[in-house]
Order: sequence, then structure tokens, then C-alpha cells
Amino acid sequence: MDVNGTAALVTGAASGLGAETAAALARAGATVFGLDLPNAIEKIEEPNAAITFLAADVTDPDQVAAAIVEIEAAGVPLRVVVNCAGIGPSQRVLSRKGPHDLDLFATVLRINLLGTFNVLRLAADVMARTETVDALGQRGVIVNTASVAAFEGQIGQIAYAASKGGVHSMTVPAARDLAQFGIRVNTIAPGIVDTPMLATVGPEFRAALSESVPFPKRLATADEFAGLVLAIIGQDYLNGETIRLDGALRMAPR
Repeated sequence: MDVNGTAALVTGAASGLGAETAAALARAGATVFGLDLPNAIEKIEEPNAAITFLAADVTDPDQVAAAIVEIEAAGVPLRVVVNCAGIGPSQRVLSRKGPHDLDLFATVLRINLLGTFNVLRLAADVMARTETVDALGQRGVIVNTASVAAFEGQIGQIAYAASKGGVHSMTVPAARDLAQFGIRVNTIAPGIVDTPMLATVGPEFRAALSESVPFPKRLATADEFAGLVLAIIGQDYLNGETIRLDGALRMAPR
């Protein structure tokens, strides 16, 4: 599917994977809408003029619905949705401070899993009402973001791994549910990506992270993630799949 002349919605678009993906889609000719929290949008130092930023919490159905109404009002069919919004706090099931905080666990699941599903379901409803783009009845593509933690969660990643495992597990049933509407659903499971979250770590730790990757021995980049998103969109037969972007990395316990 060609993104030129279509609308694309990217969540978590204010930074990291979402920002790079939104920019890549805009360069490819899409009318891009970047969704993120208000304070995250305010912190953008040099907003991309090619992206329309919409303030919304992915877990709030009313806010996401209102954002999608704005996208519909632009008059360009919504064909692409990329879910990048998420958080990754660390806490063990049991530590010296006691058992894992239940509210924190719920918050991680709510943002990473429920938020992804909330955007997926509401965007799919709009996509399903658009005209088809080919003889097979294709209407759009949804790309979700999991993590290699979905398969090899490390010590302290119980909440994060559970949330990303849920995103991975949604992929096939979502693709099957939406097949009748001509909507494909795929998921990317990144390994260690060089994003702003890693900007505060020292060079020795970064070197150790790079060394843990079989090949190539370096961190992934956000533009590689964005490139894979575009490749998924362009491969019409790719559906219901979770793709690891990790340099053959299999995470150790710690």
C-alpha cells in the first residue's frame, strides 16, 4: 500500500520511535498526525511542520476519539496507524522494599497494552468506513510496538514484559478480526534502540549493551524502526506477524 495521499496516526510521536516514524511517514507523502500527552508535545524543541500534533492520552477513549474526529475532518482517508506510546519502569516482583507495587503494574499495562488496543479499535472503526484501495479490498495497516521483553523479559521487567507480551498476543487475533475489513495488523518487537531514554547512560554501559548484540554489534536506531514500519506498509501480504528488530539479541536475565 502506498502512503502517499493518505492520513497516518502515530502515537508517542513527540519523541523516540514515534517521532522518527512520524517524520518518515511525512517524507513518504502521508498527512501525519502525531498523538502524545500535552506536556510531551510542549517539550518538543523544534516541531516538525509536516506533522499535526494532537494532545491526547492513549488510555482515554474520549480523548482518542476526539483526536480521530480531527483526523477525519482533514478529509484524507486514515490508512496507517502506528502505536509507539509506552512506558518502561522497572521493579522486581519482590525486593527489599517489599512486593511489586500493584498500581505501577496496572499503570504499565494500562498505557502499553490497553492504550494500544484503545487506539487500534477506534482507528479500525474509521478505517473500515473508507473506500478500498485495491481489488482485494485493502483499506489500511496498523503497526503496534511490542519488545523483545515480550519473549525474554529481564529481572525487574515483569510489568513491562507482561504488557508487551500482550501486544504481541493481540497481533494474530486482531489481524483475523479485521481481515474482513481489509485492515492488516502487524507488530514490531525492537531490541535495544538508541532513543532519548538511553541518552543519560554512560559510554561504558552503552558499549556493554552494544557488545551484547550478536550482529551488528551496536544499538538499533529509531530510523531503522521507522524504515521497518514503511516496509510493513508496503508489503501487502505481510499480516498478523510480530517482527523482531534486534540483531539476533536474546536478552539475558539481567
